[in-house]
Amino acid sequence: MTKAEITKQIAAQTGIDKATVMTVVEAFMDKVKDSLSQNKPVFLRGFESFIIKHRAEKTARNITKNTTVIIPEHNVPAFKPANGFVSVVSGTTVKA
Repeated sequence: MTKAEITKQIAAQTGIDKATVMTVVEAFMDKVKDSLSQNKPVFLRGFESFIIKHRAEKTARNITKNTTVIIPEHNVPAFKPANGFVSVVSGTTVKA
């Protein structure tokens, strides 16, 4: 499902025009990115959490040139679904 499809469905369900819904969706995504860039997680209780995971420095190989490459430590965004979210997607019940 694309952002445009989500916007269209929300607009149809709520009766709000598509431009307004698109503005809200864009603003939400911007706020999530801003928060994560400041190392602040975003928690949507019962749905998901957007968190930052720290990756340590590691050594990797460039197999085409047969050389060693050092990958510096860095942070990556991660998505952690809530138990209710997982149970709906997997079709099973999760014990709390």
